[in-house]
Amino acid sequence: MSLAAVAISDVIAHPLTCTLPTPQRTGHAEYHTVSIVLVEVRTDAGITGFGECLARFGPTAYAEVIERLLRPHLIGADAFAIRGHWRRMQRALSGRSGGMLIEAMAGIDIALWDIAGRVAGLPVHRLLGGMGRKHVECYGSSVNWLEDGVARADTQAFLAHGLSSIKVKLGCPPVRAIARAGLIREIVGQTVTLSADANWAYSVDEAITVGRALGELGYIWFEEPILPENIEGYRHLRQHLPIRLAAGESDFTAQHSAELIKNRLIGIIQPDVARSGGISETRRIYDFADICHVSYAPHIGWSGAIAASLQLAAAAPNFLMFEFMVYPNPLRDALTIEPVVPEGPLASGEAPISQGPGLGVAINWDTVERYRAR
Repeated sequence: MSLAAVAISDVIAHPLTCTLPTPQRTGHAEYHTVSIVLVEVRTDAGITGFGECLARFGPTAYAEVIERLLRPHLIGADAFAIRGHWRRMQRALSGRSGGMLIEAMAGIDIALWDIAGRVAGLPVHRLLGGMGRKHVECYGSSVNWLEDGVARADTQAFLAHGLSSIKVKLGCPPVRAIARAGLIREIVGQTVTLSADANWAYSVDEAITVGRALGELGYIWFEEPILPENIEGYRHLRQHLPIRLAAGESDFTAQHSAELIKNRLIGIIQPDVARSGGISETRRIYDFADICHVSYAPHIGWSGAIAASLQLAAAAPNFLMFEFMVYPNPLRDALTIEPVVPEGPLASGEAPISQGPGLGVAINWDTVERYRAR
């Protein structure tokens, strides 16, 4: 098939919402439901691509943005002018890029890369250049910020999955967070690597107190300790903490994360492909991070976008570890005919990379209809 012969014929948004079987609590909030938008991009060649955008609240509003604001910029256009489409969609609204617009764009961008791979007969990670990876190392995410009994059970469940690296959610007060970090280290011993995620629960001074304790306990990174906008705070933490800092899931574009990366205020950048403008912009983020000697560890969270994130992880030269969400989530586990990551224990704590064309997934339409937000 000639690549020049493929044009976009339709863009359809499917807003989805479900109740989480296990509520999730972080240092920021407690979550009982999760929402996403599945984006379907059709072409006149009969090839359809799928993407996903992060829409934790108000998924029908995102669907409206996709179909009424962005769709008119795409109909009849070359399906392979992906970067050009990104720029046109970015200019659909005036003002600084971010928020709902970029998240909505993410689903469309991912779907366009899926189409490109399906037409070429190649997985997206090979279109991106590829590193020849067949598997990527995973860490378990995340031990809930709930009572100690739940934290113990969570940790044991992660170990049962074959994971040798685990992330722990922390919150306030700092003294309780330090005690929790110590409890998890006591449970897993010294052979399991641990990291901590605060979801910007702390002031700079509180983050220093917690970060120093994490360093003493042998934790390998401290994630989003403070508000994402507090760049000077990250600069201060970088100078006063012995532990690697991680951030980036709250950023929408490469420009937003550039300050953290270029001055190496963090050691790990964590864009979420379903928020950070899709595959095109996430690739720009990890490429710039690689130039600045910052590692890339994709954020997954409860939204999903695992298939796209795995393709990026397979292609990024500075990839570190993949976030494996252990908790059940129907919008992640049942959205595709075959699970993107096999159920049960992971072989040596690794997730396989699909070698099928595009994202390598087929949508389970029964799941889409069951959880459609109306």
